[in-house]
Amino acid sequence: MKKPHKKNERNDRTSVILNLFREMPDNVFSLKHLASVSGGATKQGCRETLEILGALFDEGIVEECAREKYRLTHSHLPNYEGIASMNSTGAVFIRVEGLEQEIYVSPRNAANALDGDRVEAIILHNRKNKQPEGEIVRIVERNRRPYVGIAEVGAHQIFVRPDSCKLPADIYLSKRAYPDVKDGEKVAVRIVDWAEGSRCPEGELVDILGPVGDNDTEMHAILTEYDLPYRFGKEVEEAAEAIDERITAKEIAARRDFRQVTTFTVDPADAKDFDDALSIRRIRDGVWEIGVHIADVTHYVRPHSTIDDEAAARGTSVYLVDRTVPMLPERLSNELCSLRPNETRLCFSAVFTMNENLELLDEWFGRTVIHSNRRFTYAEAQQVIETGQGDYAEEMLTLNRLAQALRTRRFKDGAISFAREEMKFRLDENGKPVEVYFKEQQEANQMIEEFMLLANRRVAGFCGHRTTDKGRRMSRTMVYRVHDTPNEEKLDRFRQFILRFGRVFRASKGRAVAKEMNKLLAQVKGATEENAVTTMAVRSMAKAYYSTDNIGHYGLAFPYYTHFTSPIRRYPDMMVHRLLARYLEGGKPADKEALERLCEHASERETVAAEAERASIKYKMVEFMEAHIGEEFEGHISGLTDWGAYVELDETHIEGLAHMRDIEGDFYIFDETNYELVGQSTGRRFTLGDAVRIRVERADLRKRQLDFSLIPAHHANGASEQETHRGPRRSKTGRKESEAGPVIRRSSRRKAK
Repeated sequence: MKKPHKKNERNDRTSVILNLFREMPDNVFSLKHLASVSGGATKQGCRETLEILGALFDEGIVEECAREKYRLTHSHLPNYEGIASMNSTGAVFIRVEGLEQEIYVSPRNAANALDGDRVEAIILHNRKNKQPEGEIVRIVERNRRPYVGIAEVGAHQIFVRPDSCKLPADIYLSKRAYPDVKDGEKVAVRIVDWAEGSRCPEGELVDILGPVGDNDTEMHAILTEYDLPYRFGKEVEEAAEAIDERITAKEIAARRDFRQVTTFTVDPADAKDFDDALSIRRIRDGVWEIGVHIADVTHYVRPHSTIDDEAAARGTSVYLVDRTVPMLPERLSNELCSLRPNETRLCFSAVFTMNENLELLDEWFGRTVIHSNRRFTYAEAQQVIETGQGDYAEEMLTLNRLAQALRTRRFKDGAISFAREEMKFRLDENGKPVEVYFKEQQEANQMIEEFMLLANRRVAGFCGHRTTDKGRRMSRTMVYRVHDTPNEEKLDRFRQFILRFGRVFRASKGRAVAKEMNKLLAQVKGATEENAVTTMAVRSMAKAYYSTDNIGHYGLAFPYYTHFTSPIRRYPDMMVHRLLARYLEGGKPADKEALERLCEHASERETVAAEAERASIKYKMVEFMEAHIGEEFEGHISGLTDWGAYVELDETHIEGLAHMRDIEGDFYIFDETNYELVGQSTGRRFTLGDAVRIRVERADLRKRQLDFSLIPAHHANGASEQETHRGPRRSKTGRKESEAGPVIRRSSRRKAK
């Protein structure tokens, strides 16, 4: 009877050991510990435990990682799949859906993963309250985004030194395969293989971009870096040229004719495509018919055609500092679909009959034909509004009066006002920035904005529901532009952040947040901390996106909202035009799943386009400051990190980094709890919004990075520490310019005296 008893004991011990490994898969256990918890660490118990571990080793379940220390083998650890993000040291952070924290992977355990790869990883260490550390075991899918870098051509091979700090290795190219690549040229390459044990990945040439520093080269490099196209393929251009531009009498007869109604466009002075126009007609005293006319792109671009597929893939036009990369070929965007003055054009329109109390007495949606009487720039429209004189002054003043009333009501209903200046660069003939200025929104801009908002929300409401013969409202599939309510956790962090400026934010949810946010933004207007507070306020809000599931638009305070008014530059607007046409004809609801896939893609492309735009602005900032190395400027701290303080210059709003190691007079550490840099000897503190004086040290165009040094108070022209550190209220120098032309002319920089 003893043998079965010992066998049962051994089975029990094995079960306990296996359960322990599975419950704590990232732990390392000693032989003594395993023996103790499974039945006793006696000499006999240790011997039995060692035998059990030997059997588990033979089965590949455990491995000995040190003398008499054991852990589960990688193949038996739980696997996690996610997207890899790499930093300049080669360390990887993996975002896994469902995990609160990212998995940290050291370079030695990264398995040659690249930034943006989809990878499979295991967790090796999962210590309490600390970031889990893991190892990548498999590359599931390589990121196909190209890398941009400078070619270094040797006798037998080419190595490309990437601009991105997220690839800590050069890329090998075969010289035999790419004999046309010249030393020092900027090129785009895609990684095809990175063999285990190899010091660098192997690539394939995507494009030769041109000489380093050339404006076209650098702008194409930014587009390539974000995997954005900068030219149309031959097939797309040929398809665009083949479109019949004739507008037949039959086509006009099938549309509502607005050619005899006063109609005009209002756009930036440098605009090349005009995709929206306003018409206005007096019905009777105090009642107006206002038409919002949008270029009828979908009349020319059929679903699943060559041009449509290209537009869907691009998702949006991309706006860099010096150029627009259009979603549609120029034949459409600048010609057939551009609502140019004195030309008959086809439109899709939203027409409203409205009185002075903003009551909508009637609305109509459908296809139209227009003949624009006048093209206004924003500057010209603003002049008419301000003086009451000029072309179509009565119509312009009426539209502006109604628009301002709509705007007032919108904010009363709870819309949030994030009015921020738009940075612009004056470029020379070679694309070099020679001046920084800022554009302000004026009433002419607001007039157009309010009527576009009106059309967007009314189209969304019409398409999203239909009323049956029995008076019931039925939902229909629709593409919405949605914006979620603020996250309470983010709002709480924002609330704690603004306390350092003596500001209080009391609301926590609902429309009260919008009301409190508008109140706060009005309070900080012109104050030292305005930019810091506004930036953090924007970050506390959710991001808008496209979806077939309507949750409303919190920021605009609209229960229904969509994008209908810019089909030349946004693919979702084309989707909405097709849905509107379908429902006007009494068609059945569209395929929700197919539309949702397109919505997700459009949202993703919008994000990428915005990142590329910011990269081009950053490049021009650095290029502009190259001429000012060694000069001193006044600024305010705009961000803090473990490695230093970001400083935004007062005159130009250009931002650079003052490294912590370069701050003279003390050793500083980052106090994350209080969001401050603290001097260990002096106790001096830097926080967001503090006024500082900096010297421009370096301008690295390849990394698009500016390095500043903080100038100690006693070196700043004899200023006191209080004057240099805390400073007076911030004055926004630099040139300000509205669409109406220069408003305030000031120097784009201020030299040290």
